[in-house]
Amino acid sequence: MLETRTALRARIMAARDTLSPEERLRKSLAVTERLLALEEFAGARHVFAYVSFRSEVETPNLIAQCLDKGVTVSVPLTLPAEHRLLAHAITDPVRDLVPGYCSIPEPLHTLPLVDPGAIEVAVTPGSVFDLHGGRLGYGGGYYDRFLHTAAPQALRIGLAFDLQIVATVPLESHDEQLDYLITETRTFRFGRKTPCPEKPRS
Repeated sequence: MLETRTALRARIMAARDTLSPEERLRKSLAVTERLLALEEFAGARHVFAYVSFRSEVETPNLIAQCLDKGVTVSVPLTLPAEHRLLAHAITDPVRDLVPGYCSIPEPLHTLPLVDPGAIEVAVTPGSVFDLHGGRLGYGGGYYDRFLHTAAPQALRIGLAFDLQIVATVPLESHDEQLDYLITETRTFRFGRKTPCPEKPRS
């Protein structure tokens, strides 16, 4: 019998939590190095990136390197009452980020709101990933809604540790799939088909 989504998420997150801070940093830097070497990422001028929390793949170094290169970086602000994310541009993570939803570092409300349609790459977190582009988040569906509705054009890149990968994630109809998954040792390309624009009716 397949493991339920809740049980799978709990098991993998518990394993992720066993990484020491030193090991997590070392692996995160390896993930960042692989991501920066990816051609599609290196050419992007607007990156939407999650701000790492707890035992996630750490993103401060990634965000800093993007800003240093003049890339526009936006990060998510959670609107729990509306079950959605907004993208705000940041220029100084130390100054611009404060504890927000569930104590996750989030941008100040006063920072510029960006058009999600301008986002070229969306760097996404998650709890569990598989070898086919499947991703489990944390149960709220925020990133799935954002990617599906607000930024469908963005290249989706998931960041994870090797221990977060399983053969198959039990997906549901609302789960959005990835274009790439990057871990400390591997880069996976999935070839998700982007939606075609609707043609005007004749």
